[in-house]
Amino acid sequence: MSLNNYKYSSALPIATAGAPPSLLKQVAGAGSAAVITVSFIHPIDVVKTRLQISGTNGARDYRAMGVGGTVKTVMSEEGVSAFWKGINAAWLRESSYTSLRLGLYEPCKIAFGCTTPENSTFIKKFAAGSAAGALGSLAGNPFDVLKTQMMASEGAETPSIVKSAKAIKDARGIGGFYVGIDSNIMRAMVLNGTKMACYDQIKGIVCSSTGMEKTNLAAQFLSAGGAGFFMTCTVAPFDMVRTRLMNQPPDAKIYSNAIDCFTKIVTQEGPQTLWRGFIPIWSRFAPTTTLQLIIFEQIRGLMGMKAL
Repeated sequence: MSLNNYKYSSALPIATAGAPPSLLKQVAGAGSAAVITVSFIHPIDVVKTRLQISGTNGARDYRAMGVGGTVKTVMSEEGVSAFWKGINAAWLRESSYTSLRLGLYEPCKIAFGCTTPENSTFIKKFAAGSAAGALGSLAGNPFDVLKTQMMASEGAETPSIVKSAKAIKDARGIGGFYVGIDSNIMRAMVLNGTKMACYDQIKGIVCSSTGMEKTNLAAQFLSAGGAGFFMTCTVAPFDMVRTRLMNQPPDAKIYSNAIDCFTKIVTQEGPQTLWRGFIPIWSRFAPTTTLQLIIFEQIRGLMGMKAL
C-alpha cells in the first residue's frame, strides 16, 4: 500500500481537528525543542561540514581521512571545543529557521486543506511542510551562513560570531548573509516536506497498525526514525550545494548560484560527490529528527496542544 493512498483510521483524529492552538504557541514550542536538540547534535554537523568542504578553498582533504580520521584530527589539533564551533550561530538559526518550519507546519496543513483524515493526503502534507520550510529558511539564512563559516574554520581558536559577521558584511555587504539563499530554500522545502510528511504519515500507519496513541513515545520514535532516513536520501545533494555556496571565501566567487554550483560539482567531481558525507548527515538527521520531534511533541502536550 503506497503512502500517498494511505488513509488514516477515523479513530485517530489529526492534530488539526477542533480549535487549532495559537501560532505563537506552536512557534515557541518548536523553537525550544530545536535549541535543546542542536546543543547535543552540533558536533556531528561540524564533522559533516568539514567533509563537504574537503579540498576546497585551501581546506585539507578530510574526505581521505573519513569520518573517524576527521574526528581524530579535529580533536587533536583544535581540541574538543572545536566540535562546538558556531554553536551560538546555530542557536540563533534554530530559534528563527526551525521554530518557523516546525511551528508553521500545522497552520500550513490547514491552509492546504488538511482538515479531515480523508483529505489529508501525503502530497498535501509534503506541500505544507515545504511551505513552512521555505518561510523558515528566509528568516534563518543569515545565521546559516555564519554557522557554516564558523564550523569550517580550522585552527585552535574558536571563531567569534561578531567578527565573523563583520568579515562577511565588510566583504560582501548585507547580501553576504543571503549567499546560497536559493539552494537553502530548495533544501529547506525538500527537507521539511520530507520530514513532516513522512513523520505524519508513518505515525498514522504505526498507530493504525498497532493501536498506539499518537502521544505514545514508541510511535513517535519509530515515525521520527523513518522520517530521518528518507530526509537524508532527498536532502544530501541540496545540503552539499548549500555548504559549498555558503563556504565561499569572502573575496572570491567560485559559484554564481545553486545551479552553477550543482553543475560544477557533478562535472568536475562526479555526481556521487553530491552524497559525500551521507553517513554523517544520516548520523545527524536520525538523532536530530528523533529528539526534535519527540521534544516538540512533549512541549506541545505541556502547552495543551494535541499531538501532530
